Parts: sequence; structure tokens; C-alpha cells
Amino acid sequence: MGIKSKGDKIFDAFLYLAMAIVVFICVYPLWYITVASFSSNDAVVSGRVVFWVKNFTLESYRSVVGQKNLWISYGNTIFYSFGGTIVNMFLTILCAYALSKKWLPGRKFLTLFIMVSMWFGPGMMATYINYRDLGMIDNRWAMLLVGGIATYYVILMRAFFETVPQALEEAARIDGANEFQILMMVYLPLSTAALMTISLYYFVGHWNAYFWSMILLHSDSKIPLQVLLKKLVVQMSGMNSERANMDYTVVSRETVVYATMIVGVVPMLFIYPFVQKFFVKGIMLGAVKE
Repeated sequence: MGIKSKGDKIFDAFLYLAMAIVVFICVYPLWYITVASFSSNDAVVSGRVVFWVKNFTLESYRSVVGQKNLWISYGNTIFYSFGGTIVNMFLTILCAYALSKKWLPGRKFLTLFIMVSMWFGPGMMATYINYRDLGMIDNRWAMLLVGGIATYYVILMRAFFETVPQALEEAARIDGANEFQILMMVYLPLSTAALMTISLYYFVGHWNAYFWSMILLHSDSKIPLQVLLKKLVVQMSGMNSERANMDYTVVSRETVVYATMIVGVVPMLFIYPFVQKFFVKGIMLGAVKE
């Protein structure tokens, strides 16, 4: 590599500065709500919390954790996230594997037919009526089947399957493997990056699911964490301390809302590092072909 000119050095410095600004803009809000959630009521309300915790306290988290049905909602969210992701991946893998086969009759038509759903949807009312007629209102199965398959991820998975060398499949067929065995023993082991990346996207989607959970689920014993936390935030924002069951001499509405946000995002922060290594390869699914 040659010696960089003065202009190149200035350009690099500008890029680093711009990157630092973007990182700060993205990270600071999360950092602020984290330190504010551990700070005292007076410190947050008076605006003394900027970068560091002031007067460390766990009262806001005690208030959030002490909410009725919190752990039931946490359990519901875990069930919906893992169960929904399993359903998603099962359907996505089967659909993508079939579409990746060039000998599939009507392959181009089926691909186009599936892709149309990316641009045109039935609408909220039609979807709700469909779930109502299927008896899915206030039913846990609804949360596992809502968005059971995402067309975009099917296309990504199909593109990755198409990069698997055909020689491996042919060798498996010579050894007497059927389609299911080829999928399980050849394609899936070679698609770990794709599987982990798409699984995480599906999992995060289920974990953050709020809209359809709020519409389809009515029982407090079935709602996920996000719906419960939304109710708590509404209480903090517009109700008095008596109705919200909070002592605002100890905590403030702001600190409780911040603690609520952290409670909802912490599980994702723990999961992400374990799958991060798959992202660089997984995010480029199908980008390079032989």
C-alpha cells in the first residue's frame, strides 16, 4: 500500500469523524435511558443525568418488576418468540428449498406468486376477519402463526440454497438419499450462517411484536411482555400515582419508563453476541454466486 496523500488523510479523518457522530447518535439514547433508569428521581427530573448515573438506586426496577403479571408476560413472550421462530424457520426452509430446485414445475410462476405478497397485502381488516373466522381471537396459537412466513427471508434462503454445490447433492443421491435426507444432511449443515441470521430476525420480530398481540389477545394471562410494558408506559405518562400504583416520592415517571425500556431490551442484548459471528456472512446471503 502506497503512502497516503494529504487529501486522503483529510478524507479518512472526515470519515472517522462522521462515523463517530453516527455511532454517538445511535448509542447515546440507549446509554442515557440506561443511566437514567439507575439514577434517583431528583437527579433525572432536575436534568443532572447526562452521561453517568447520579445517586444510584434500583427503585425504578423494583417498581417495574413488582408489576402484576410481569413474569407471566415474560414467559408468554419467550414462548411466542421461540415457538414462533420454530414455525417460521420450518415453513421458510421448506418453501425456500423447493423454490431453489430448477426442476420444480412452475418454479418461476410460484416464485413470482410468492413475491407478490411482499408488495400487496390483504389489509388489516381482512387479516383480522380471517383470524376471527379461524377461532384465533385470544388464542395463543395466533401469536405463533401471525406472519408465519416472511417472503423476503424465503428469497434470501432460496438464494443461499442455490449456492450449495450441486455435486454434493448428486453424491448424496448416488448414496441413496431422498429429498428430506439431502435437505437435512447436505443443505442445512452448510447453511448455518443463513439459518442463524434469519432465525434471529424472526426471533426479534416475535420479541418486539406488539400490534397484533394487542388486537388478538385479550386475557392478561396471555399477553406478551411488550403489550404489558406499553400499558405500564401509558400509566406512567398520563395517570396519577395512585392509579399507577407508584410512589413518585421515590421514583419518577421518567425513570420508571426508562427502566421499562431496559427490561424489554436486555434479553436481546444477551442473545446478540452469540449470533453476531454469523451476521457478516449471513447478511450477504446469495450476494456472490459461482
